[in-house]
Amino acid sequence: MPQPGDRIKITTKQETLEGLLLPSFQEGVVLIKLDNGYNLGFPKKEITKMVVLEKVHEKKPVRSPLPEKSHLPTIAILHTGGTIASRVDYRTGGVVARFSPEELVSQFPELSELATIHSELISQMWSDDLRFKHFSLIARKIEEQVKKGVRGIIIGMGTDNLAVAAAALAFIVEKTPVPILLVGAQRSSDRGSSDAGMNLICAAHFIVRTEFAGVAICVHEKSDDQTCAILPAGKTAKLHSSRRDAFKAVNAEAIARVNYATKKVDFLQKEFLKHGGPLVLKPKMEEKVGLLKIHVNMFPEQFEFFKGYKGLVIEGTGLGHTPGQVPNPEAALHKKIYPALKKVIDSGCIIVMTTQCLFGGVNMNVYDKGRDLLNLGVISGKDMLANTALVKLSWLLANHSKTEVRRLIGENLRGEINERLAYEEEFL
Repeated sequence: MPQPGDRIKITTKQETLEGLLLPSFQEGVVLIKLDNGYNLGFPKKEITKMVVLEKVHEKKPVRSPLPEKSHLPTIAILHTGGTIASRVDYRTGGVVARFSPEELVSQFPELSELATIHSELISQMWSDDLRFKHFSLIARKIEEQVKKGVRGIIIGMGTDNLAVAAAALAFIVEKTPVPILLVGAQRSSDRGSSDAGMNLICAAHFIVRTEFAGVAICVHEKSDDQTCAILPAGKTAKLHSSRRDAFKAVNAEAIARVNYATKKVDFLQKEFLKHGGPLVLKPKMEEKVGLLKIHVNMFPEQFEFFKGYKGLVIEGTGLGHTPGQVPNPEAALHKKIYPALKKVIDSGCIIVMTTQCLFGGVNMNVYDKGRDLLNLGVISGKDMLANTALVKLSWLLANHSKTEVRRLIGENLRGEINERLAYEEEFL
């Protein structure tokens, strides 16, 4: 009798299909997961034949140690969970983070041909659960691997907050002698359309074939399987919930391109060709830093909530605005918003303004609303992405005086700010 997790072949009068048997919550329906990742249900009465091809659920996880190859460089894979390490949960039919680091590498043998792989499971978690403390933890693990003399480090992570984590690590890791690449996947490793293997392999090729030293992201450049992009840590955003090419550089270009077939690496930003220096870490992060998105129908209490926080990033409208003026009776409540912001600032909180617009930047000198906010003490975040400003402000507050924070927040430290934005005909 087939069990959930078995690989089966189903034959009906119309077609024959193979897939993994999933638990069905509807009586009289057989549910399978196809190799492309999609689930299909078949009424039992329409099935003329069902054959078990493989007892997948009886397979034991791969736990054998990874082989050492002294003639190859060493790459460390620090594993934190996410879709890149996900597989089918036969209890629910969904995907869960279950692969050990050894299991992940065993799926992609090409990795072991490029380098001796050292892997360590830091934590099995979705990136939704990330906190500032995790960035400090990851930094310490990076330090351990650099001391061991690795050629580079790959950090496997869930994609939802991967770009934010990359930005945080870019500030924490002031200097590094090796490449540190954050790698994720939009589709789990057991799906035929998974991007996990290509992203990992391209990251490994980039590490062993270049002299790059710094923090960056390695993901699919396009929806096909031709190239991966090496993206700047502080200038990248996830722009799509499920496409494999979800990550794009914003107000910037990719650092490099890796061709999956030829393994050729093309640098698009030549300044990244050079080596970094000895490892310098500043892993402290200030906990009491928040992010507030401006929207219609806001209340003063939403701003006053951050009274007592050390820092606040506002994702404002347009060139960097919030409600605060009273153009008509319906907006009368807005007259309390500027005083609410003033209370937050007077409590010792540093407020930085960014924009909801992905492209372009903040300019608070154009409209009187922006100038009102500057007069209150709100600081322009220029063209920083809101999440990049969040982690930068947290890092600055933990490592510098408030006077220095106010100065450094508007300076380009890791490529997160452009002093001038070039006009682009096409910005998507």
